[in-house]
Amino acid sequence: MEKGKGRKEEIVTREYTINLHRRLHSWRIRVRVARKRNDDEDAKEEFYSLVTVAEIPAEGLSGLGTKVIEEDE
Repeated sequence: MEKGKGRKEEIVTREYTINLHRRLHSWRIRVRVARKRNDDEDAKEEFYSLVTVAEIPAEGLSGLGTKVIEEDE
């Protein structure tokens, strides 16, 4: 029987919008979380997450949700 890919086996990149609230002002930023395979032989974990700030579309952040990104983007 062939074993299917589990969630741990997935290597994907997603974009999220995060709301940061501070008293009266709130900021919204867009981040990209890329799951990468750890190539270090001595590493405890097989994968790690790389978080970077993503570009904000010209239309703004309104209505954006989580988005799966293809690696070549």
